[in-house]
Amino acid sequence: ASSEQIEQIRVQYGLNKPLVTQYFEWLADVVRLDFGDSFFFQESVYNLIASRLSITLGLGAMALSIALLIAIPLGVLAAVKRDTWVDRLALSIAVLGQAMPSFWFALMLIVVFSVTLKWLPVSGNSTWAHFVMPAIALGYYATPAIMRLTRAGMLDVLNSDYIRTARAKGLRPATVLFKHALRNALIPVVALAAVEFGFMLGGSVVIETVFSLQGIGQLAWDAIARDDFPVVQAVVLLIAVIYIVLTLLADVLNALLDPRIRVK
Repeated sequence: ASSEQIEQIRVQYGLNKPLVTQYFEWLADVVRLDFGDSFFFQESVYNLIASRLSITLGLGAMALSIALLIAIPLGVLAAVKRDTWVDRLALSIAVLGQAMPSFWFALMLIVVFSVTLKWLPVSGNSTWAHFVMPAIALGYYATPAIMRLTRAGMLDVLNSDYIRTARAKGLRPATVLFKHALRNALIPVVALAAVEFGFMLGGSVVIETVFSLQGIGQLAWDAIARDDFPVVQAVVLLIAVIYIVLTLLADVLNALLDPRIRVK
């Protein structure tokens, strides 16, 4: 491109203005949900994100569900079977999950379930089967933290006075465990789950790239690779807003679950 064409593009996108001016003009447009146009896709950033957001949110919801379904039972079992082989096995799974890179685990899932067994499709997002392996890869990364917090919460609650009183009254062990102990043990897990969901949205960049899911993670990766900063700005802002909203909702839900932390 000639120098005249480059200058014309700079003027068209306001890149010839000082950075401070560009930033405040961008903020003013964001209030109106105007994120500008993509340099590469030549399309409104708002439309790009709106068309892909449901894929990423659906993937995050599936991943969080998988993480909770694995982590909470393991955490409860590890607490009940404290200092046994069951407890050590659960803690080993937690350590392995935290040490294992999510992209490597995703590639191993592809090798086993797509290449070897041919049970699941490798890439795409046209059916629910395309989301199974990405959700497992994304959810397994969040499992260790939730499992360890559940275990710690259960151990703390099981040693409390009201649990000993419930046992002394002759309540069934299952009633004591699930009706009285688990509810209070899960209060901090609610807040952590909200935080982990925010992490999953950020981590979806890698997982969506590995599995070629056309969500905002893949969009962010393409934008970063092509220096398409209007898209990058919008995606980062969106994830930050979702993260903040989820954290606030977790605080509200914690207050509903535990009257002791309600704001009076």
